[in-house]
Amino acid sequence: MVVVNWNRKDLLRACLRSLARQTGVTLEIIVVDNGSTDGSSDLAEHEFHARVIRNPDNRGFCAANNQGIAAARGEFIALLNNDAEAEPGWLSALHRACSQRPDIGMAASKVLVWEDPQRIDKVGHLIFADGQNRGRGSGALDRGQYDREEEVLWPDGSAALYRKEMLDRIGGFDEDFFAYGDDAELGLRARIAGWKCIYTPEAVVRHHRGSTLGKSSVRRLELIERNRLLLALKLFPWSLLWLNPIYFAARLVAGMVAAGQGIGDTVHFPGLRGKWAMAVALVRGDLGALRLAPRMLRKRAAIQRIRKLSPAEVRRLILANRLSLREVA
Repeated sequence: MVVVNWNRKDLLRACLRSLARQTGVTLEIIVVDNGSTDGSSDLAEHEFHARVIRNPDNRGFCAANNQGIAAARGEFIALLNNDAEAEPGWLSALHRACSQRPDIGMAASKVLVWEDPQRIDKVGHLIFADGQNRGRGSGALDRGQYDREEEVLWPDGSAALYRKEMLDRIGGFDEDFFAYGDDAELGLRARIAGWKCIYTPEAVVRHHRGSTLGKSSVRRLELIERNRLLLALKLFPWSLLWLNPIYFAARLVAGMVAAGQGIGDTVHFPGLRGKWAMAVALVRGDLGALRLAPRMLRKRAAIQRIRKLSPAEVRRLILANRLSLREVA
């Protein structure tokens, strides 16, 4: 059980309390602390007796999770964000679901919005054809429409279970991503390697949305934009990659329409100054992706060693689990 932490001591305390209440499983708790200055790591070690890995600075979500994964000794490795709280049966439900078949390498949770638990944060993931991805069901009222156990594209890294055998074969998180979109890259890479993901509604978590950097953070927006391009460069079939600018333009137009209606992510960047900040963040993200493009293309070539799905099968998988323009806007 790995929890990555960067400050947010009170959130971490609530997270670890929820893990202490887990039933039906034996777990070790590993907290990887990214240079917190608020006493978080001491809290984890002394109050909850967690195994703590202390980093001198913020190494990001990906590197810290990889440290925790390397230190973990279990057959399955669960991840829980420090801003999430799990119901007592969460981990046992994920373990049961992931243990059903040997080809299931990932299990996804029913993640609800902490501030409004009648509303869904995510129940697995969907993706747009330009690489942008977000939670399935995000923002919808929970009316039981996602109360069936079923295969999904991949889990959200805020509350997920991974089979250690799978991670040993395909590798962990890509540390070039730092944060945001990293779970999508790992999930799609796992699917390309032939692994499946199961969603179970019995694994319930409540999550504070956007608490790490905040929804209005331009740095968050920059990383999301950069990483959706890195994901596409590394993993998308060429037949989709060539069309990326067209899909991206369509998404921008849909976003502008949503902004005119006062909905969508643009509401977190009000006024002309806010829209300019968004535009600058997108450009910075694109430039960051351009700088890393040669490295991603080298990693793309290395994917052939683990590939089980053909490019045509990957294209069908992506398009079968795609976000609509309305959803992505």
